[in-house]
Amino acid sequence: MTESPTTKPANGEVCQHVKNGLKPERNGFVKSLHRYHERAPKHLCHPDEEEVHTASHHDSLYSRPFIESFEETPMLVAVLTYMGYGILTIFGYLRDFLRHWKIERCHIGREKEEQKDFVPLYQDFENFYTRNLYMRIRDNWNRPICSVPGAKMDLMERSSRDYNWTFEYPDRVVQDVINLGSYNYLGFAENTGPCADTAANITMKYGVGVASTRQEIGNLDRHEEMEKLVAKFLGVESSMAFGMGFATNSMNIPALVGKGCLILSDELNHASLVLGARLSGSTIRVFKHNNMQSLEKLLREAIVHGQPRTHRPWKKILIVVEGIYSMEGSIVRLPEVIALKKRYRAYLYLDEAHSIGALGPRGRGVVDYFGLDPCDVDVMMGTFTKSFGAAGGYIAGKRELIEYLRSHSHSAVYATSMSPPVVEQIITSVKCIMGGDGTRLGIERVRQLAENTVYFRRRLREMGFIIYGNNDSPVVPMMLYMPAKIGAFGREMLKRNIGVVVVGFPATPIIESRARFCISAAHTKDMLNRALSVISEVGDLLQLKYSRHRIQPSLARPFDDNVYEDIDD
Repeated sequence: MTESPTTKPANGEVCQHVKNGLKPERNGFVKSLHRYHERAPKHLCHPDEEEVHTASHHDSLYSRPFIESFEETPMLVAVLTYMGYGILTIFGYLRDFLRHWKIERCHIGREKEEQKDFVPLYQDFENFYTRNLYMRIRDNWNRPICSVPGAKMDLMERSSRDYNWTFEYPDRVVQDVINLGSYNYLGFAENTGPCADTAANITMKYGVGVASTRQEIGNLDRHEEMEKLVAKFLGVESSMAFGMGFATNSMNIPALVGKGCLILSDELNHASLVLGARLSGSTIRVFKHNNMQSLEKLLREAIVHGQPRTHRPWKKILIVVEGIYSMEGSIVRLPEVIALKKRYRAYLYLDEAHSIGALGPRGRGVVDYFGLDPCDVDVMMGTFTKSFGAAGGYIAGKRELIEYLRSHSHSAVYATSMSPPVVEQIITSVKCIMGGDGTRLGIERVRQLAENTVYFRRRLREMGFIIYGNNDSPVVPMMLYMPAKIGAFGREMLKRNIGVVVVGFPATPIIESRARFCISAAHTKDMLNRALSVISEVGDLLQLKYSRHRIQPSLARPFDDNVYEDIDD
């Protein structure tokens, strides 16, 4: 092991081991770490352990262990991945040459002859990438499903005779595919039960469409009830709902900040946040993912130097982060972000699209997970598309904020109101989580999701896969790296009746292709064990067990059952 300053004992008590394969940069500490709110004992150093135990000056902000790991790509794997993309690129140019001389048939749509002298509509590399790399594995995406996207689903079979340019559907269905791809965290995407029944009943009364905006005659009493319920659920003064989760970010950020304002954005923020920031006209500066040193440096520079050229103070400084990062599986260091926000008098915009319902002992997101005061977050955003099995998004916070957005947000003024059955699905699922239906079904689902998440992540790590993110995150990225293995993994898993999502460039860095599993409370132990067995089998077949820090079962962190006991509203 190479010696570095971070491997030395801190205060003579805590050993921080930075092994070969762990980078000390992503989080400002080492890539895999423990945080404890109390002083760590002296015996935490284990030479064969992957996790690094550390106590820092921020420990007082955390009331529970905070465990994240990002193992570095093995050198050989990185070299082979670059070689793989190099070979694909060479063959891509060869095929383009053959197409140019009509030796190989070209399936790509071409510009009209009269437009040949126009500026190309698409960037050259993206066009090249689509033709020669993406089309090879296009069959792994946009698969039609013909059932509820629950713990199991039915997939429609399809085939291609022209290398995935077009597909044929032979009217055959693959049934009972274990679904590890949908964001159905709490299992509310279902066609039976109270949510489905109330949505059906409300459809008979109100119909499906509203055919107007909220400001005109599209404001139903169910919309008002839903917003009051969401505000109560989040513990804030008021909330406002929107028909599309993506537009909730992209259309509301421009209403909050503009020219003369500064946005500090995490480098891995979702595309909707990036688009909203760009549309606002604000100055945008990006800090390293979940790195508080990087964020504080930008805050200091913003306060000291002010705006470029004029050096006037910024009108507003808005920090934009997510609760759970959907491609990394990491959780925002919210206690530290709030501490910095207060110290430098900035505003905080928190996107809880993946964390609301999926984190916290009461299912109320990352604020609940850390036991923080919701009032410390200036703008709380989330979506109903995942944990609630519905559609749309919300903005929540102080009453003055919501009233301002009702008249200034493009998404509020011009968008058609949410569909009544969708609204009823949200109301019923939120009541269920809060216990408002008189049962403990909702809180039991929150607890089951947490248990399934810890179990699934632990088993994958024991098998030797490299997985990213926080131990409590139901988004579980498993690294594939090589381009040929992206398509191969998805196809081999489907052959064994497991539906997964594989992700590559441009959604990830070009050498960090991965499979992304989404765990659900609806998954039974038998389903997870079946899926894990198949993943291990395919991992051996494709040689995906890259990790050099395989954890022994005795070292794995057990599920903390006490966190979910005796929860009262």
